[in-house]
Amino acid sequence: MPADGDFQEHLSASLKEMKKGPESGACPLAALGNLVESNPDDNSRNGASVKDKDVLSSPGELENIQLKPSKETSRKKLCGYLNKLGIKGPIKTWKSRWFFYDENKCHLLYYRTAQDINPLGSIELSSASFDCKMENGEGIFEIRTPSRAFTLKAISKQAMMYWLQQLQMRRWEFCNTKSRFPVGSSQLVNEPLAGRTNVVDNDDFLPLVKTPTEAVGLKAASLPAPQTSTALQNISLKHPWTEIQNTVYNICGSKQLWGNNENVFSFDEFQEHPSNLDEEQEAEVEAGCAVKEGTLEDGRMESRLNWIRKARWTNSVFPGSHEELSRERNPMDKVSVLQQQILTLTEEVKSQKELVKLLHKALEAAQQEKRVSSMYLTAAEDKDRLELVRHKVRQIADLTSRLEALEQEKKELEQILTLRDSHIQELKEHVQLLMEKNHAKQEVIMALTEQMARELSDPLQEDNTVTAETLYKQQEEIEHLKDDIDAYKTQNQFLNSEIHQVTRLWTSAAENEKALLMKCACLQARNCQMESKYLTVLRKLQEAVPGLPSSHAELVKNLIQESLQWDVKEEAEEGFNLNPVSEYDEYGFMTVPDYEIEDWKLLAKIQALEIKSNKLRSQEIVEKPLRDRWNSIGELNPSAELKSLIRSGIPVEHRQRVWRWIVSRHCSRLPDHYQRLLQQSRSTEHPACRQIELDLPRTLTNNKHFSSPTSQLIPKLRRVLLAFSWHNPAIGYCQGLNRLAAVALLVLEDEESAFWCLVHIVENLMPADYYSDTLITSQVDQRVFKDFLSEKLPRLMAHFEQYQIDVSLITFNWFLVAFVDSLVSDILLQVWDAFLYEGTKVIFRYALAIFKYNEEEILRIHDSVEIYQYLRFFTRMIVDGRKLMNIAFNDLNPFPMKLLRNRRSMHREELEAELCELEQIKAAYVKERAEQGPQDPKEVASEEEEEI
Repeated sequence: MPADGDFQEHLSASLKEMKKGPESGACPLAALGNLVESNPDDNSRNGASVKDKDVLSSPGELENIQLKPSKETSRKKLCGYLNKLGIKGPIKTWKSRWFFYDENKCHLLYYRTAQDINPLGSIELSSASFDCKMENGEGIFEIRTPSRAFTLKAISKQAMMYWLQQLQMRRWEFCNTKSRFPVGSSQLVNEPLAGRTNVVDNDDFLPLVKTPTEAVGLKAASLPAPQTSTALQNISLKHPWTEIQNTVYNICGSKQLWGNNENVFSFDEFQEHPSNLDEEQEAEVEAGCAVKEGTLEDGRMESRLNWIRKARWTNSVFPGSHEELSRERNPMDKVSVLQQQILTLTEEVKSQKELVKLLHKALEAAQQEKRVSSMYLTAAEDKDRLELVRHKVRQIADLTSRLEALEQEKKELEQILTLRDSHIQELKEHVQLLMEKNHAKQEVIMALTEQMARELSDPLQEDNTVTAETLYKQQEEIEHLKDDIDAYKTQNQFLNSEIHQVTRLWTSAAENEKALLMKCACLQARNCQMESKYLTVLRKLQEAVPGLPSSHAELVKNLIQESLQWDVKEEAEEGFNLNPVSEYDEYGFMTVPDYEIEDWKLLAKIQALEIKSNKLRSQEIVEKPLRDRWNSIGELNPSAELKSLIRSGIPVEHRQRVWRWIVSRHCSRLPDHYQRLLQQSRSTEHPACRQIELDLPRTLTNNKHFSSPTSQLIPKLRRVLLAFSWHNPAIGYCQGLNRLAAVALLVLEDEESAFWCLVHIVENLMPADYYSDTLITSQVDQRVFKDFLSEKLPRLMAHFEQYQIDVSLITFNWFLVAFVDSLVSDILLQVWDAFLYEGTKVIFRYALAIFKYNEEEILRIHDSVEIYQYLRFFTRMIVDGRKLMNIAFNDLNPFPMKLLRNRRSMHREELEAELCELEQIKAAYVKERAEQGPQDPKEVASEEEEEI
């Protein structure tokens, strides 16, 4: 049948491939050398080299051929037989596997036998953890990788502890050498890693375990593989092609032993050199594949190596046959031994036949697929091809439905697994309780033992002593408990070492990740700066569009349109983004202003990029150290350090606590005072109620908590303003108080706390009459500010006077509402932090700092209309709060409060005198109008009549 032909072709191809082994230096019969020794590159790297003149010297030297020892002692390879728990559906079986550790990749490879050339699989140890549980049985341990858990079993407890300790050591060495950054990386990345990778931990949680030579290493490789109940049970059905390759490889090796008219069971050479067999085998194993057969020019050397391979092959396939044949000289004994070997080979052939049957089925399925494809290609009409395609579509639909069913089953199994994990956690807790009970029982046993010893030592109480049998049972139980204690101590030592090493690896990975994130943040900040500069150039070109040619103007418009279509919020969807600029910040303020004017939309885009760049640059350098300093502060007390921290800005997680503390220091809360005010506002309507209702929809329109009439904070703001209007009847309500109360609500969240914060601002921080009907103190502060502006920024003030700019038209609202709706939210709250703690002097400092921040830009404008237009929005372009804070509190010093009080009193007197003069003029005018008497309406001609 076709399937058999294809299989024979595959088999012949495999034979050809395996026969190339000796030519390429693969050492087909020295499979053990391939498994326990590293590749030639590793040998050369470790310092071991074999020269031709050392290999091919003379027949006498060939008798004692050995590799030259390296200058440094070569490290022993980690290999040996372990039982691996395999899962066949619901059935779990132990399978014997040969394990070998690959130092280059930090992988633990496993084979069916030590003579196989291709591994059945591997376990990645670089990200794995190890665990051993004494309750699972002696010698059983687990290797957990992110994708799978492997359960292994050693022949003894000592072998298990040796494997675990060696795997731990080699995993640490691999991770320690591979986790360093390449040469040439930036200093920003390398600085956090300095002095980390060469850390050597001297804490010995677990003493060094002695090597069990009978279970691990080269001698274990020469021993026969542990036998299972059936030959087929140890075959890996998941890797049939690997099994075939290994089997063909072994068959090729046996054919070479039988070829050239030699008898594989002729042991003349073996009898001649019985004492040197183990040494020569070990020498060849240690050499591995470093000595290629192509370099053997002397036939005697080749025959010598062939003899070594024959001895190993016969020893691995027929364990004990050499000793039996050499020991039994009579023909009958030799025949019996040979018959037993024939039976062993027969069993092996049977297992291989079953494997071939499985492969026949796979080949038949492939042939069926091939025939269907041939039918499709040879179909004469399109109808036949269409029918074949429809049949395939139906098959695909069927497979899709099966896949969906399997996906559903997978989800159910994941849910079951979650439940089982919770059950396992409960069982662990139960085990902990049992261990505690066991400890208590051990103490009781010790107490009873001491009591028993005392009673036995007293001859007067012989009648009350327990029998010898009972005492023996108790002593036996005590011995068992001591063994359990020793086992748990060993387990605890290993788990402590595992936790310690995994923690070190995790710390190293976390620091590497932190350094990479810092570097990525710097690169993103730089990218944002470049994009901002590009948009700034586009904005300058936008202003110059009327003077450009039509083609250039059209190009500029297209570029601006493309830049506006890209949204900062979509950056998170396009790829990796460390700190995406969301639409709203922590308090609900819009991060990107929504300008209605079309020409300002590009300005909003520039501002968004500047905000993102500033956040990325200051995150690790400024914000993290500041947050650490705030975390170290316990109880709040007035001090110079606290003042400096508050000026630098309060982190979000601490701002509410600090604001409550500041308000409580200056305002003594009256019990139930706020509730009484609310009750009064519900029973009696305040005269300012209508004005409050008009101002509520216009409060913080750029904040999502106040942008809608149905927002949750709108009713709270209404109640706070009504309560304040009843609390302070002299002021009642003034436009601007709604914004102050809204900011207090956003930070403090509680209505009553926001009410007392508003009281603190109006009655303690601001001077009297600041929010009165005349706003006289507010006008005084504008005159004081002009004086400071002339002193601190004389060039800018002269520029304003030259173009007749009245800065009070811009700054009056800054002072009235403490920069609300003028600065971006981050800088606004930073200003409020210092304002609540220090008072109105902070407003003067920041107002001057804002003008100094943009002084050069303003001086470049030489038109009064353009200056006013720039002053309308230039505060929203300030994104570097750290720079603004340094200007306010460092560059503008000295700024004594005494000078501010003197200027206020002086300008207040002048303003009151001016107001008194205005009142006199008004009174004289009213008196004059009254003396003239009322005019006749008919004599007063309207403008329309005059035009007619």
